[in-house]
Amino acid sequence: MKIEQIYTGCLAQGAYYIESDGEVAIIDPLRETQQYVDRANKENAKIKYIFETHFHADFVSGHIDLAKKTGATIIYGPGAKTNYDIHEAKDNEIFKLGKVSIKVLHTPGHTLESSTFLLLDENGKEHAIFSGDTLFLGDVGRPDLAIKSNLTKEDLAGMLYDSLRNKIMPLPDDTIVYPAHGAGSACGKNLSKETVGVLGEQKKTNYALRANMTREEFIEEVLDGIAPPPQYFAKNAMMNKSGYDEFETVLKKGDNPLSPEDFESIANQEDALVLDVRHENDFVKAHIPNSIFIGLHGGFAPWVGALITDLKQPILLVTPEGKEKETVTRLSRVGYDNTLGYLEGGIKAWENAGKDIEGIESISANEYENRMKREVIATLDVRKDGEYKSEHLEGDHVQHFALDYINDNMNTIAKNKTYYVHCAGGYRSVIASSILKARGFDVIDIAGGYAALKSTDLPKTNYVCPSTL
Repeated sequence: MKIEQIYTGCLAQGAYYIESDGEVAIIDPLRETQQYVDRANKENAKIKYIFETHFHADFVSGHIDLAKKTGATIIYGPGAKTNYDIHEAKDNEIFKLGKVSIKVLHTPGHTLESSTFLLLDENGKEHAIFSGDTLFLGDVGRPDLAIKSNLTKEDLAGMLYDSLRNKIMPLPDDTIVYPAHGAGSACGKNLSKETVGVLGEQKKTNYALRANMTREEFIEEVLDGIAPPPQYFAKNAMMNKSGYDEFETVLKKGDNPLSPEDFESIANQEDALVLDVRHENDFVKAHIPNSIFIGLHGGFAPWVGALITDLKQPILLVTPEGKEKETVTRLSRVGYDNTLGYLEGGIKAWENAGKDIEGIESISANEYENRMKREVIATLDVRKDGEYKSEHLEGDHVQHFALDYINDNMNTIAKNKTYYVHCAGGYRSVIASSILKARGFDVIDIAGGYAALKSTDLPKTNYVCPSTL
């Protein structure tokens, strides 16, 4: 038996490759599926099953494409209804895979069809669970994503409590836990940085698995502090349920080199968004007017999903050399399939063609402090709610303006002001500045973010540990 976790840091997502005696099961595959086919071919094995723990909201799974390529059966838990062929498993149904077996444990709560897959070794012993978004290390899945008119988040939280108590916690303590996500995912509140654990340790340390926890306590604690889900979650879940274009088709369309002239023409004709994915330092120095920055080196895909509201938005790319296919791939992972091409030769080619370029003024924390001594200047702190509450600059001139909700809060700022923008380290502030600048606001970036501002003598609130908030 072989188990391989294929972890994608940008999505904080774990897919799984399980092989026994020449037969393979893939759990929660990524959009680009050739890697699984190649892996099986290398081992002279055949992909037999594709297990989906639930209808994922934070990424588009590769299950449909993989089934077409391999003839493997897509398996969902009870209650899953799709627009394509699947095997809707029964609770406790067992699937043979070589010398081992995979048992379906229906564990509703995160979503109604959510299921945990229990791997039984060749002796029938419980070896591992692939827990999807039901159980994370240090947390459990959020129960507010599958709400219907007759079903509340409290109802779902209650279901999750029952699923954990009746299906997961009775398993042996030495059962290995392979979750769908780790730290950085918006599918839970306080996920661990670890990506593999043991159930016994979770029973001791995971707040949601306390032995003496009542149903009411669980519902209250799980729901406390959950931020609203990113806007793309429901859209990705629908793509996973209804179907999508083949990844190879999406990649071929997007991996399209364009001259500056063609790039500009398509941008105008298609009303395309120019997305610049270089480093923020490069974007600040020079970029195409009205382009938006979201750098590949940060939390790229989740920020795209949070900020670009239309999944069908035509997109043109400005990328570092050699990163064109990677960018198209990472966009497709969260459902943005309408990339039309990239600027061949990058920003240099644009400049050499005599096209207009712009920059963003970026100043140091010390320079910001010096300017503050001369006048009070409007400042936007674009960090997340917890970061801001933990510590921030003091003063009425500072406005919390979380990047996550920038599209909803434009009416709270004015175009007749100059805004100084900061985040924690400098990545998100340039994203925010690019969006504001493209919409006609006057902005100045504070390089290094709050990490740099902490070393100044500017008044700040007392630090509060985020875990106590």
